[in-house]
Amino acid sequence: MLLTAHICDLDLRSASRVLRHPPKPAEVPGLQYAETVVTAPLSGNLLPAPRLKPVAMIASWESDEAFEEFSASRHPVAGPLASGWQVRLQPLHVYGKWPGLSGLPAGEVKIGDEDPVAALTLGRPRFHRMPAFLKASARAEAEAVANPDVLALIGLARPPRLVSTFSLWRNVAAMHAYARGSSDGAHPTATKADRENPFHHDSAFIRFRPYASQGSWDGRDPLAVA
Repeated sequence: MLLTAHICDLDLRSASRVLRHPPKPAEVPGLQYAETVVTAPLSGNLLPAPRLKPVAMIASWESDEAFEEFSASRHPVAGPLASGWQVRLQPLHVYGKWPGLSGLPAGEVKIGDEDPVAALTLGRPRFHRMPAFLKASARAEAEAVANPDVLALIGLARPPRLVSTFSLWRNVAAMHAYARGSSDGAHPTATKADRENPFHHDSAFIRFRPYASQGSWDGRDPLAVA
């Protein structure tokens, strides 16, 4: 099993097509799950501003071969997404669970502490917990934006069923330091608040090893400097 993330600047017409026609597992061999989403820059603001440039897709595949066959196919979103940045991701560890994502590791797959990692958060919000969630998220995002070991990060959304973040970190140690830092740090504080009174109906935090990337995100491949 692997996941892929695509992030791509498109014109309005192409972006709308990608958002309207996400690949479906019943139609694409080897596809297990896919969401096409709008994006938002993360800055620590209470309400990130969604935008259609870039758009993104998160997908799960049975194999690298299935993903490669889709990428070379005539599916209406395969061509537009090929013009942006993409990365293949090996799941290492998951907290929580997410409907549609099967085959994630039950334990933790170890990699070297100096290897780059990616993190994906997924949540289906509880409406009455949105104010508390936005406040906690803003503090955690502000710390991540200021962290010199963050290679890239972005907010993703498919309202009302999905809010998400995707981030790339220089190494495992840096991500652990952020996520498990001092008890009064923004991320540990948000995690504690969620455990005491969940922000979401369903949620997952998944850590990955990014093992192949290509294309450009904001004019560069962020993993090329890892």
